[in-house]
Amino acid sequence: MKSQDRDEELEKRLEMFDGWVKEGKIPSSSKVIPITQSLSLLQWVLPTQQMIELLKNSRSFALANCACRAKHKQCNNPLEVCFYTNDVADKKVAQGAARHVSMEGAADVLKLANEYGLVHLTIYNPEQHVYALCSCCECCCHDIAFMKKLGRPDLVAHADYIAVADKDQCTQCGICTERCVFGAWVIKDGEVIYDNKKCYGCGLCVTKCPDSAIKMELCTSA
Repeated sequence: MKSQDRDEELEKRLEMFDGWVKEGKIPSSSKVIPITQSLSLLQWVLPTQQMIELLKNSRSFALANCACRAKHKQCNNPLEVCFYTNDVADKKVAQGAARHVSMEGAADVLKLANEYGLVHLTIYNPEQHVYALCSCCECCCHDIAFMKKLGRPDLVAHADYIAVADKDQCTQCGICTERCVFGAWVIKDGEVIYDNKKCYGCGLCVTKCPDSAIKMELCTSA
């Protein structure tokens, strides 16, 4: 492209962007995302204990219906299992879209979510507090659908933990394969196979293993 042609194109683009800014359609033409914070805008998978700690450390939290299940209605999993925290929680309560519960009540909700095999996800931004703690199913949750249907595992970040299996303790019951929504546990040729590269650290396999053959360990590498 000639220099003059390029300049003319830049002028046209500038005029277009200026128009959008004046109309309030965009705040600016683009925004730089620092590399060290890029992953922080993703959904994070959390084991139940981390969910409890986040709620304990929140100034305020409130229980609400799962927006995904309420909208898509693809399953019979419980609806009121998601939390908002701090300012967002207070706002949702004022709007009648959520209700404050005790820490004991929150723990009961998380136990119920575990019974139904729901994965805990949260959106975290280093510029803000954690504001949403969700218990998600693969049939309604758009973030899990990004991974499983659209092949975009990069949109969901791993938990701080990973499942570790004791093969000698395992009796090949296969319950873990039913609990895992990420495909880390599968049955192949009649044997339970575990792929730790597919593990997102949700902990659902641990809580229902009848042989105590699985435990969660803190990840030692990114």
